[in-house]
Amino acid sequence: MTPAARLSAAIELLETIDAHRVPAAGALKEWGTRHRFAGSGDRAAIAGLVWDVLRRRASSAWIMGEDTARARLLGMLRLERGLSTDAIAALCDGSRFAPSPLTDAERSALTSHSLAGAPAHVSGDYPEWLDPHLAEVFGEERALEAAAMASRAPLDLRVNTLKAARDKVLAATTHLGTMPTKWSPVGLRIAISADARNVGIHAEEAFIKGLIEVQDEGSQLAAWLSAAKPGEQVIDLCAGAGGKTLALAAQMQGRGRLIATDQDKRQLAPIHERLSRAGVHNCEVRTPKGQGKGDGDALSDISASADLVMIDAPCTGTGTWRRNPDAKWRMRPGALEVRLKAQAAVLDRAVHLVKPGGRIAYVTCSVLPVENNGQVGAFLARHPEFSVVSPSETVAALWDKADDFSAATLQSAEGLLMTPRRTGTDGFFVSVLRRK
Repeated sequence: MTPAARLSAAIELLETIDAHRVPAAGALKEWGTRHRFAGSGDRAAIAGLVWDVLRRRASSAWIMGEDTARARLLGMLRLERGLSTDAIAALCDGSRFAPSPLTDAERSALTSHSLAGAPAHVSGDYPEWLDPHLAEVFGEERALEAAAMASRAPLDLRVNTLKAARDKVLAATTHLGTMPTKWSPVGLRIAISADARNVGIHAEEAFIKGLIEVQDEGSQLAAWLSAAKPGEQVIDLCAGAGGKTLALAAQMQGRGRLIATDQDKRQLAPIHERLSRAGVHNCEVRTPKGQGKGDGDALSDISASADLVMIDAPCTGTGTWRRNPDAKWRMRPGALEVRLKAQAAVLDRAVHLVKPGGRIAYVTCSVLPVENNGQVGAFLARHPEFSVVSPSETVAALWDKADDFSAATLQSAEGLLMTPRRTGTDGFFVSVLRRK
């Protein structure tokens, strides 16, 4: 396919997403099935165009003065890809399979319009109803923070130190363009370009042998900050597919008792294979009994004995927008209310599991204060027997980059927040709560 034909395909896909309100990933998969003549390079390029439009949906429509699939694509080519008006016009020449030529209004908008004077939710590319939430945490910098959350994410890997050191894995994956992560002592990063094909990491020898796992650097650090130690009893209460469970197992060096569970047993399905591949032998997976979500208590025999309870809390996922940019446009206020109730419930569930002197690590991949500081504050009001471990204390003894990392994060009395703009990671909030 020609570059112009790819633009036409992207416009068609965006119109489908708009008309049927379907997730972009599903629309892209269906399009690829129906257009088998398109090669892998074509599909990757078209997907890159669609994702970039979704990243810059509001700002692109703003500069074009029109909120249509075509207008947003043209605006994205200017804002995200940096193409000149003439370069865009050359692609839109009306030839076979190409978009129709630019109108005078489109050419004028591309040439003269800018984001000067645009409201924060437009220049930051997020739904207007979220503006008060982002203003609460970021203030006047919310547009800059949100724009960073709309950027393209790298592919991060966590080296499984149960099997190999980072230097060894780095040397074995140089063909992928891996580089050490800035903060995580066990992370590797691969930069991803706009039109890049799937890296195919699951077919790599290092992955098959369990030397690496896909995990954002922020998620790695969230597990790292829990300070799980060899010999402890650790419970991963919202284990899901097991990303943080695997990280905790490596921190424990295979020693101690690690229990992984989740109220939705369907989420646990991949964890068994992942644990086996990683060579984890001290993890017990406990699946809830019963037929439905949340039926039965898989931890009924445990009371006040855990050194650490990890809560990777259900949340809105606002911190992961750069990996799933269409999610922010499909998010509704009602979904936030549901998440808030679930977070409070899982925090309360952890209380009876933690021994005196033990701790709860409360983690979200959200930047919204109501899911982070607000939840921690409400929890402390309900459970005064807990107190927050100071964020500076949390990081101080962990690694040699602690001071620089602390300075980069947004810290509060309730915990610390990582963001793409500040730390180059996904957005993660971490609060460590110690039982007195």
